[in-house]
Amino acid sequence: MNRAGGISVPRKKHQPKLSALDPDSLMTSYDFLPELSEGAVKPPVFLTSTFAFKGAGELAALIQTAHDNRGGKSNEALPLIYSRINHPNAEIFEKRFSLWNGSEEAAVFASGMAAIATTSFAFLRPGDILLHSSPLYGGTEDFFARELRTFGIKTASFSAESDYSEIKKIAKRACRRGPLRMIFVEAAANPTNVLADIEACAEIAEEFSSGKRKAITVVDNTFLGPLWLNPFKHGADLALYSATKYIGGHSDLLAGVVEGKAKMISRLKSARTRFGNIAGAFTCWLLTRSLETLKLRMTAQVKNARRVADFLRDDRRVEKVYYPEFFEEDSNQNRLYEKQCSAPGAVVSFDIKGGRKTAFRFLDALKFFKLAVSLGSTEPLAEHPATTTHYGIPREKRIRLGITDKMIRLSIGLGSPYDYIFDLKQALDEAVRDRRARQLR
Repeated sequence: MNRAGGISVPRKKHQPKLSALDPDSLMTSYDFLPELSEGAVKPPVFLTSTFAFKGAGELAALIQTAHDNRGGKSNEALPLIYSRINHPNAEIFEKRFSLWNGSEEAAVFASGMAAIATTSFAFLRPGDILLHSSPLYGGTEDFFARELRTFGIKTASFSAESDYSEIKKIAKRACRRGPLRMIFVEAAANPTNVLADIEACAEIAEEFSSGKRKAITVVDNTFLGPLWLNPFKHGADLALYSATKYIGGHSDLLAGVVEGKAKMISRLKSARTRFGNIAGAFTCWLLTRSLETLKLRMTAQVKNARRVADFLRDDRRVEKVYYPEFFEEDSNQNRLYEKQCSAPGAVVSFDIKGGRKTAFRFLDALKFFKLAVSLGSTEPLAEHPATTTHYGIPREKRIRLGITDKMIRLSIGLGSPYDYIFDLKQALDEAVRDRRARQLR
């Protein structure tokens, strides 16, 4: 029982049957009993680094339980001992978050990159092969290319648009250097919104598994979130998120989360304890608060994004719009969208005619959109991927992936779509007017 100082995280027997309620209903109450926290309707913030016990024998037994489970071999929940291991706010968030996609368990981390790094080190060893889709978020790609290789973990990549036969061919070639142990994909690629075939990756991972250590499929589902794509329906082993984005949703925290089968998450939590990168109590409290409005926010953002994308597609000063609903009707990407996704998300990227200078003038002319990295928050954001989030990727590779100097990425917020469109239009007017004026000089 998770009990310390008279305060307890509720046991499962107190919970309503999940089959009777929708996840968005459960976000307001699941895994918390007010009577165990002085009648508080909402979970308090448990600002404590450690937990007290009545007897030395009880503490010794709990330490033994935690120690015996440090390799992630047991599915038994760890007791509350020390907040680097776990704490009530983390457990409440993890249990509620796992309801969205019906995963067995979840683990919260101090950032999205902490989640990616811990997952990599928990399941990869020197000599292993990590096969990943491309493009990826620049920080992820940089971590794979620089950090993992220093530990003897080898990497290979395939285009996110690749089909089963193409991915398998690259996997075969990569396996000449070692065993394939992980296929990592972004469900919708950052910043191009290209969709990866999760089912194909899961099948290939299964085919290339050997011995006791199977190859696993890991999906970064940050762009589409737990609402618009369920990776587990398509064979994924783990799904991870930068919870800083839609899950937190207010640009006021940093966090990451990984969900999946209990045995694998137990292994991740064990690694998390050793690395010391669990999210703190207040961050987890904020995340739990945000889960209550996740469906409302993401639904509203998609509605706004669709209108913005339509406007951009019809504007003559825009060369191309990257948005899942705009895939060609008979294309493999469109088939993947219909198969995997229930909505296109709220990130809209586009190429502006005129290149980098025009792109910068456009960004500088925005009045309502904030010029900042990140996405998924209540406010609208705009950025230039080639010089920010994807700057660390070699220029030739960026261009090959479609991340050119004329690309702009927008994160659509909760405001009026008409105000967003007005701001984008006046910025396009200013950018093109400035360009024409320069040409006449």
